[in-house]
Amino acid sequence: MSDGLYSSFAEVLSVCQSIKEDLAAVLDPETGYAPRMRQICCEQVEELEDSPDSRNLRREVDLLRLESNTWGLLQAVMPARKTDPPQTRSPRELLLENPYTPTSTLAQAIMDASPLLAELVVVREWLHDTAPTLAPPEANTGYWKFTKHTIMQGLRTGHGQRDGLVSEMDPDAVNRGDGAGLAADDASYEKSLLQALYGYVRAGRLDDAVEVCQRAHQPWRAASIRGSLLFQWKALSTELTNGEEDNGDGEPEIWSGNRNRKLWKATCVRAASSTNLSDQERLLYASLAPSPQTASLLKSASRTWEDHLWAEISVICEEKESMELGKLAAGSFWEGGVDAVEKTAQDLPRWIQKEHEEAWEKEVVRTLEGLQGVAVLDGPPADHAFHFTQLLIILDRTSVLLESFSNGLQDGTHSKLDSEYGSMCRFFAHLCLFLQMIDTPVPPAVTQVILESYLEVLEEAGERELIVLYAGALGDNAVERYAAFLVSLALSANYDERRLALTRASEHGLDVERVAVAAAERTIEKAFLVLGQLQDPLPSIIAFQPPANESETFLLRSIEWTTFMESTYNVALEQATVILRYFLGAGRVQNAQSLLALLPNELASIAEPEEIATEYLHYRQFFVIWDTLARVVDCQSQESSYAQSSSRDARNAWLGEYRNLIDQAYDQIIKLLTTEWLVSDVENAGGDRRRRELIRIRQIFVPELILRLHYILHSSRNLIPENLKRALELANIVADSRYKLYEDFMSEGGRTLAEYLGTVRQAILAGLEHGGSDPFRIVTGP
Repeated sequence: MSDGLYSSFAEVLSVCQSIKEDLAAVLDPETGYAPRMRQICCEQVEELEDSPDSRNLRREVDLLRLESNTWGLLQAVMPARKTDPPQTRSPRELLLENPYTPTSTLAQAIMDASPLLAELVVVREWLHDTAPTLAPPEANTGYWKFTKHTIMQGLRTGHGQRDGLVSEMDPDAVNRGDGAGLAADDASYEKSLLQALYGYVRAGRLDDAVEVCQRAHQPWRAASIRGSLLFQWKALSTELTNGEEDNGDGEPEIWSGNRNRKLWKATCVRAASSTNLSDQERLLYASLAPSPQTASLLKSASRTWEDHLWAEISVICEEKESMELGKLAAGSFWEGGVDAVEKTAQDLPRWIQKEHEEAWEKEVVRTLEGLQGVAVLDGPPADHAFHFTQLLIILDRTSVLLESFSNGLQDGTHSKLDSEYGSMCRFFAHLCLFLQMIDTPVPPAVTQVILESYLEVLEEAGERELIVLYAGALGDNAVERYAAFLVSLALSANYDERRLALTRASEHGLDVERVAVAAAERTIEKAFLVLGQLQDPLPSIIAFQPPANESETFLLRSIEWTTFMESTYNVALEQATVILRYFLGAGRVQNAQSLLALLPNELASIAEPEEIATEYLHYRQFFVIWDTLARVVDCQSQESSYAQSSSRDARNAWLGEYRNLIDQAYDQIIKLLTTEWLVSDVENAGGDRRRRELIRIRQIFVPELILRLHYILHSSRNLIPENLKRALELANIVADSRYKLYEDFMSEGGRTLAEYLGTVRQAILAGLEHGGSDPFRIVTGP
């Protein structure tokens, strides 16, 4: 499928949705929805046929042509179904007013009185328009010239008549049953001419057929074809024929058409049934006067599904028209003669009886339904999706059609592996939206399934900018579906592309805030499905940590959806704490720091809900400490360079900075340890999932902060002697029952209390480094 088709169809949809309140504009025969869709398909067909690889694209061309024809059918039948017909008079009323009303006017009135007949006539015209393009036969330079030349040559030479050749040149010479025929070249031309004439009749191009007959020097055939035209005489008609406006340019005193069409039709039927005529000529007469007697001949000559449909509808329309005209013969001069002029209102039959019309309609439906299994010699079979679609559109069963396609999508009948899958999804998606525009009932569940399938087609084709247009048509599901698309962008879209994709939601009536929240929630859910839940034992944060993997990055960036707009900051706060709990519970501090960097500063000022706001502030408190510890380590690493420096002032400056950083770390950590950071009662690990995750974080990082602070104090004792005392005093805080910090050392896999006590022992031993035997001197001394 050409990528340009996606955007072209979307453009038409967007334009027509903007004017959907104007039904006349949507159904306009030139600029409406269906004609534009048809034009797009036609242009694509022309483009593919002109491409160097056109032979390999034949299947795609044929599919596009079928789709183009289907849009043409929709445009043909939908306007009449969705608009009120004009007020017209019945044929009976016309005849009571004027018994000389021409047959063409009566036929139009019959059609106006029967919506189904009027629609079938429209379908027949559509079949004419979509018939294959014909190549006219070569112009003939004379009437049976080769036969004439052979006969004249025999007469001149005295050889007499040639065996097997006609002796006369009249049109019936070959039909007398004596076996005489034409010269080979004339017989071949006659056959090709008759085939071409049938093709013109099949395409509804009677004028062209007449012209071809005249060029072939066969005016009687032209007259036979003109005999199909209904009698028309505007000077005698009180009604305009075929809905045309009288602009005064015509000559109302001149009549046209066939005044004896009933006789002409009977003659055509008899000719079509005659075995003396060639098959091609019989078929021509059968096509000019379709009837139950000639139906079998028409069907036998039908090669495509469209041919079968045309044959059936032609017979139906012709018979219905003839039957109703027959009922009116008693009141019509042209159908019943002079006696009809003197008929009164009581003598004329009432117009269409309801029960008779219903019976006729049922028979029409039964006949058309039989086309679902008709055998086809050329082109797509009868059960092809587009032929099935066209038939159900004609039968006015669009709901059944859409349900059938929707079920096929769900049960796998229409598979993504099918080469026609994308094209069919595109057509049915736009058909659903078209029917919605013109207020034709479409089951909501069906629309959702079909649009979902087309959205997947668009996603696979990389048409991201079009997704929101179609997602917006899902009604109550629009927000969730567009959010699902945003989630599917995964890591392929950068920050600006995500923002643009989100803002497009407002262009099509979606609530951007709801979309953003849903996108963030679905992203988090999807990420956690891959990452899974945190499991014991506790992770080590001492070992080297690799960069964030794809799933972690996907989770990390989920926060972007709710940080584009200030109105979703409160949701972003809750989601940020969920993600931070996961990363910190997994020991992925760097990932948590990356998340914090993505969050706007305004989140810190949000006060509700209180427990979430407090949790978020506790995380910020922790990261301030973590950053301070990193600066302490970095400053400590510079000691050797300052030790070698000849500048005492530089070393003193460094030492002052080092002391200040350690003091900051000490104050910050002690403050964290002596307050209820995240959760106070660690020993009781019950409660909801959030509480268990908070306890897990404490059990990872509270012991880690204590050990790191102890190590900093202990390792800096030679430069800052009082730090050794503070390291030992830290043990009192850990042991204090008010803070219960010792409970955080109790989890499997985490830092143990024995490990901490080992460091305390080293600090006590360090207090004896300068002599003395009192291990507590460093604490109690001056």
